[in-house]
Amino acid sequence: MYVKKNFGWKAMMRFSGGHIIWLTLWATGATAFIEGLHGLGYEGFKIPWLPLSIIGTAVAFYLGFKNNSSYDRMWEARKIWGAIVNSSRMWGSIVRAYVSNQFTGDNLTEEELKDLHKRLIYRHIGWLYSLRSQLLIPTPWEHINQSRMIRRSTEATRAALGIGLFQDEETKNALPRCLPQEEIDSLTNAQNTATQIIDKQSQELKELRAKDLIDDFRHMELQKVLNDFYTHQGKAERIKKFPFPRQYGSMSFMFVGLFIFLLPFGMVTEFHDYKDFGDWGAWLSIPFTIVVGWVYLMMELVGDYSENPFEGLPNDIPMLALCRTIEIDLKEMLGETDLPPKIDAFNDILM
Repeated sequence: MYVKKNFGWKAMMRFSGGHIIWLTLWATGATAFIEGLHGLGYEGFKIPWLPLSIIGTAVAFYLGFKNNSSYDRMWEARKIWGAIVNSSRMWGSIVRAYVSNQFTGDNLTEEELKDLHKRLIYRHIGWLYSLRSQLLIPTPWEHINQSRMIRRSTEATRAALGIGLFQDEETKNALPRCLPQEEIDSLTNAQNTATQIIDKQSQELKELRAKDLIDDFRHMELQKVLNDFYTHQGKAERIKKFPFPRQYGSMSFMFVGLFIFLLPFGMVTEFHDYKDFGDWGAWLSIPFTIVVGWVYLMMELVGDYSENPFEGLPNDIPMLALCRTIEIDLKEMLGETDLPPKIDAFNDILM
């Protein structure tokens, strides 16, 4: 997540600077080709501005739809993680309040109760990091799995801005801290570790009810929070595993490419016929072609990089920072003082 108010020039060039190169080459080459034909007396490559402007307007509407839909996916993902934060704090609070000796005749010591609270809360922290890890597994439609050039660019962006935090190392380090040793192998080898962790929590609640450490009401309330975690996880997995419909995402890219391809032919015609510019009028179209093409390309890129909010890229949901915030809150509820450091932004990016 980019944390500054505005993108700086450096960030803009990092995001789209490479595209300016080929836009410049195309605008210059097309202009030279058209002017060369005009010099030979061939006027066949003149395109009136009206049909080109209609295409540009249609493409702009299409890009607007794509960007709105992409933003909806990203904002829904952020709301899901906001709900995870709220439910996690609720879980820590009611575990400490509800699991007690109030209903049992065989009282546990304070130390035993604290260990029980810690096990339930730490297992939940393990669920957070497991869910994050699962959401970072690449899908076929994400940028890391595209052409060689896009893949290398994505890897370079991750390495430069993510300081490695998108990798699974955090999960590998977190789970041994959070899960009992006897649970690690069975849970981490499951097809869906996060799902099985919540199920393990549910089974432990059943054991607590059998020991009268919680009554029926408290059992239902605690299980309700676990059900909320399943709901949050399912919503996040829906976004991760169902792509933005490719008929919309792919066609917008094609339409932008078609518009940029035709753009110099319309621009050169307009500037060539404008007598006040003299013989150099056509060449003055080059910077305007580059600017217009860049604007449309940027609209396409903004939508394209907002479709998948769990890629581990700079504009994604800062899942690691949220996991660490929850971890700190829950450990403070347990009275712990040896807390992990919060995740700070690096190069203006919060991961």
